[in-house]
Amino acid sequence: MCKKILVLDDDLAILDALGDVLEYGGYDVCKLSRGDEIFEQIEDYHPDLILLDVMLADRDGREICKQIKLDENHEISNIPVIMISATHDLSKVLNQRGAPDDFVAKPFDIDNLLNKIELQLAA
Repeated sequence: MCKKILVLDDDLAILDALGDVLEYGGYDVCKLSRGDEIFEQIEDYHPDLILLDVMLADRDGREICKQIKLDENHEISNIPVIMISATHDLSKVLNQRGAPDDFVAKPFDIDNLLNKIELQLAA
């Protein structure tokens, strides 16, 4: 059974490109462009990993990540989250409470991103 990846980015070109690359890599992909839909999609789609942009038009990706990671019921807190950012260096916050499991900087190297995804899914 192929792994499910939920991708949230408000840049539709990046969203489509990521979706194509991940589907070509054998992943089942759910693409979202609005942050207000993510928790409903997590419940419906049951992703194995989430790729999440830091800066969204309607929500702060870092706050979404914190909500996921600090889920009191632990129903979604174990889902690996990789943040995507063009402007923020997230390496300093990776070990903080509510932080993403990893991050990639835009523009990103596809091979590096795929390696990070594989590492998180194997953990």
